[in-house]
Amino acid sequence: MLRVAVVGIGFIGRVHVEQYIKLMEENAPIELVALCDIDKKKLTSGFSGGNLGELGQSDIKTEKFSLYTDFDEMLSNERLDFIDIALPTYLHSHYTIKALNAGLHVLCEKPMAINPMQCQMMIDAATSNNKKLMIAQCLRFWPAYETLKRIVETNELGKPVCCYFYRGGATPIWSHQNWLLDEVRSGGCLLDQHIHDVDIVNWLFGTPEAVSTIGINVIPGAGFDALSSNYRYGGFVVNTQDDWTQNGNGAPFKMTYRANFERGLVAFEDGVTNVYPLGGKMYTADDCDGEDGYYREIKYFIDCVLNDKPCITVMPESTKKTIEIAHAEHKSARKNGEWIALI
Repeated sequence: MLRVAVVGIGFIGRVHVEQYIKLMEENAPIELVALCDIDKKKLTSGFSGGNLGELGQSDIKTEKFSLYTDFDEMLSNERLDFIDIALPTYLHSHYTIKALNAGLHVLCEKPMAINPMQCQMMIDAATSNNKKLMIAQCLRFWPAYETLKRIVETNELGKPVCCYFYRGGATPIWSHQNWLLDEVRSGGCLLDQHIHDVDIVNWLFGTPEAVSTIGINVIPGAGFDALSSNYRYGGFVVNTQDDWTQNGNGAPFKMTYRANFERGLVAFEDGVTNVYPLGGKMYTADDCDGEDGYYREIKYFIDCVLNDKPCITVMPESTKKTIEIAHAEHKSARKNGEWIALI
């Protein structure tokens, strides 16, 4: 039985807590024993808003867990196997390394860290302590994106021609001390929200030769709030777009993609993945099994820890590369879309 603590009980922390409760109800070999957050109110009540519908909004009975406002006190008092870090991005590296050095495995929320140097420090700590480190890039476990990954790897529809990924929604105004809208602490929309699609591009196709990004700032101090990126691979076109400025218009959060191949198209829209083979009959992919990426990534990490397996789906070296690509995009956006070489 693995014993885990969740550190950071904001919006995504509550989403993770919900998954552990679900897994415990299913008799998975996991026990959530402690919650830690500097804000005591979040440990006893206080829903932290977000953009994912009902996720993170359940009435969690926190009294069944040990509650801490001090990370070191929790480490001293609790017998743990791993820590789930759902803290603000600028704290990921510090607390991940501290947990690894304490002899614990770590599941850390995306993005991996503020910069590639911090990512490498996290990798080095995991290696030197012989502990597992996985970054919760949930789209690698999201069924619709797993379908696309399979089609790319099996060459089912031939080589890619043109792929487009979109993500957008309301401005995240629910974070503690508004850290999400502080570019220094969050990296802005580019590093916090857009990072999902950067990671998918990296996961599907590897490191691009170069990137070109156009971005604009709408919210003072938040960095790039809306952006469009092109990735040069040679032989096919890849574009991503993101925007977290859709306030007051009732528009819901949305993520989608359309991937065109030599012999067909894959489109993920409104929660449904349709495949259109060239000269064949359209079919809907059987990837809506009711399990979202948050549940699947945590279940996967538990299995890797229990059975001492490498986290092949999300190796930390791969998510470090995602941060490197994102930083190249940021550099390009500051130079009005200039192509920035990565290879």
